[in-house]
Amino acid sequence: MSKIPSDLKYAKSHEWLRVHGDTATVGITDHAQAELTDIVFVELPSVGRKVKAGEACAVVESVKTASDIYAPVSGEIIAVNPAVVENPALVNTAPDSDGWFFQVKLGNAAEVNALLSPEDYKKQIGG
Repeated sequence: MSKIPSDLKYAKSHEWLRVHGDTATVGITDHAQAELTDIVFVELPSVGRKVKAGEACAVVESVKTASDIYAPVSGEIIAVNPAVVENPALVNTAPDSDGWFFQVKLGNAAEVNALLSPEDYKKQIGG
């Protein structure tokens, strides 16, 4: 069973969001990385890019498939995680910590409230 950290919000498309002040860190869930299996490539958005909630802004490739990663909220990309580009396996081994993808300065903090709670995400994935 996938781990569902209680301090995160979740998008239906399997991204997680950890909010700190007016910024948020984004990655993919343990469930998503388990479905993808061995991740071999990560492409991240450019710092300074403006994203809209639901917009594809990154890509992960596994031995099975390539998948878009969507911005769970709107805002500006203020940081990316070079560690996952250099070592994509971090997404498999630490999806909700060291395997994060990018940080976004929140454009509309109210969008966070539209995301799934840990309990609701657990129901979505059949947990």
